[in-house]
Amino acid sequence: MLVFALLVLTACGGRPDSGALVINTEPAPDAKISDIMIVTTRERDSRPDTYFGGERSSAVSYAEASISVPPSHEPGQIEWPESLPGNPEKDFVARSAGYIADKAAFKRQINERLAALPPNKREVFVFIHGYNTRFPEGLYRFAQIVHDAKFEGVPVFFTWASRGRLQDYVYDLNSAAIARSALEETLVELTSTRATNITILAHSMGNWLLMETAVQAKPENRRRIAAKIDDIVLAAPDIDIDLFKAQLRKLGKPPKPYTVIVSKDDRALRLSRTIAGGKERVGAYSDDQELAELGAIVIDVTELESLDGAHHSKFAQLAQLRPEMRTTLSNSVVSSSADQNRGANLGNDLGSFVGNAAGTAVALPIRVITAPFTYGGGS
Repeated sequence: MLVFALLVLTACGGRPDSGALVINTEPAPDAKISDIMIVTTRERDSRPDTYFGGERSSAVSYAEASISVPPSHEPGQIEWPESLPGNPEKDFVARSAGYIADKAAFKRQINERLAALPPNKREVFVFIHGYNTRFPEGLYRFAQIVHDAKFEGVPVFFTWASRGRLQDYVYDLNSAAIARSALEETLVELTSTRATNITILAHSMGNWLLMETAVQAKPENRRRIAAKIDDIVLAAPDIDIDLFKAQLRKLGKPPKPYTVIVSKDDRALRLSRTIAGGKERVGAYSDDQELAELGAIVIDVTELESLDGAHHSKFAQLAQLRPEMRTTLSNSVVSSSADQNRGANLGNDLGSFVGNAAGTAVALPIRVITAPFTYGGGS
């Protein structure tokens, strides 16, 4: 069974590795560029156009990259070049990339970018990738999410030392553990920028890193970070369900509920469950209602058709719905304590926003579960 799962998960074609960030300067007037700030615990890689590999560094490094999204882009997809440097009319390509000297320079650049934005757009969006993720894969995935979500603030990619190999699960888990202090320091630094609020999106094992960082953080740091947090989205969390419950007990009820994206057909989490002795993973947990009662807004995307063979990246398909989903869920949560019948209204709102965002009257097959109400949507 384990061998079969590995074959399924590796069935997709070649993956980007060294040299994937070769700069493309071909004109493409209709392409959109995402300028991403980077914080990493990866070792620098001396190979040309690579920047960072999968080995761990004892120091935190900083960088930036501009990734171009083609005009023919389909939401949720990454249009990888068949050959480098790619075609910006059809492919994701790197427009520029480089190291940043140190933390002070990194913070200065973020503040300069925030200052140039209108006050209501001064938001930082942090993305933490998961297990089996190479540097360019995480970077391009974040560019796709930023583009599809129409995010206008400053995107910050926190990338830890994943080797990007299925057989290195334990190495990756230990790398995530090593990155906890760096993530805590990064989030504290971001709270002292000009940002009015911070959104955090973690995927897969990145959720383990985020939750363990929160548990180990100094109380004063935890309070500082919480004061600036607007949303925390836990996508396909690769966390033992018992550990997750223990983490929540330690942290206490959050001021605003987490959003947890789950899919019960997630093959990557099925493999993780096998490796972890059969314990259910939060991102494929069988009881949505229990997660909601723990204080989460649960978005169940099990019935959503996956764009990847592992069914592990469905969260990226929801990025295009971010503005409408954010408003709808926020309003619903605020109203729910005073209006026990709010569930019916939530259903109507969700049908409306999916229709408006997708340009069609057919809702996506997702279910949104919050305590004390449930909405079941579908096409």
